[in-house]
Amino acid sequence: TAHVEYETANRHYAHVDCPGHADYVKNMITGAAQMDGAILVCSAADGPMPQTREHILLSSRVGVDHIVVFLNKADMVDDEELLELVEMEVRELLSEYNFPG
Repeated sequence: TAHVEYETANRHYAHVDCPGHADYVKNMITGAAQMDGAILVCSAADGPMPQTREHILLSSRVGVDHIVVFLNKADMVDDEELLELVEMEVRELLSEYNFPG
């Protein structure tokens, strides 16, 4: 997993890439227990994958307060309705685990 840390006068930041592979779940749980927020990257071309649900569930279970979603590969999707569908699916997943959708 990739890991980058830096800090400002007021806050310490750590960015950790948590792939959906099962081997990394333990590392994600350990790291997420110390997080105030997370950035969830979801492919607009593929939509939410099983690991998307896992990441949201684990974030909820370990007490992550906030999730920001980034839909990448949106430039690869020509159909505006498909983009809206992916956004709606992600919002529903977030709401299912009590994050603002």
